Amino acid sequence: MYQVTVGGKTLELSEESLNWDCVEYAPNCFHIIHTNKSYRAEVVKADAATKTFTIKVNGNVQTVTIKDKFDLLLEKMGMNASTATKVNNIKAPMPGLIIDLKIKAGDTVNTGDALLILEAMKMENVLKSPSSATVRSVKVKKGDSVEKGQILIEF
Repeated sequence: MYQVTVGGKTLELSEESLNWDCVEYAPNCFHIIHTNKSYRAEVVKADAATKTFTIKVNGNVQTVTIKDKFDLLLEKMGMNASTATKVNNIKAPMPGLIIDLKIKAGDTVNTGDALLILEAMKMENVLKSPSSATVRSVKVKKGDSVEKGQILIEF
């Protein structure tokens, strides 16, 4: 059982409904025959973590999200990936000095974006965003000394 969302429409598919003849003729490019119709598909962008794909089929670009039976079960139990990676704040991992802020309240950050630089033991440590979020407030400013565990940024 798969749940596929394309263009805002959600479909439920079983293994039996996926009886395609599919051949990869170039990297990320496929020729598909399904119910006597021919399609050319190209995977333009793939995000395996969120199981979201941008696919071009016969020249039309679509964003597709796929959930398998395990994703659906975890979601039903309230343990889906979006709740697992939700972070409400960033705390100082060690005492140090804030030497640069890369964001401000209201900014939208993505996973891995640099948030601030913390100098500790004569080393510069770049603190990065663990997930995509909107910065609600920045609790420190450039030049502040911070203690371990102090809240620096709230999302």
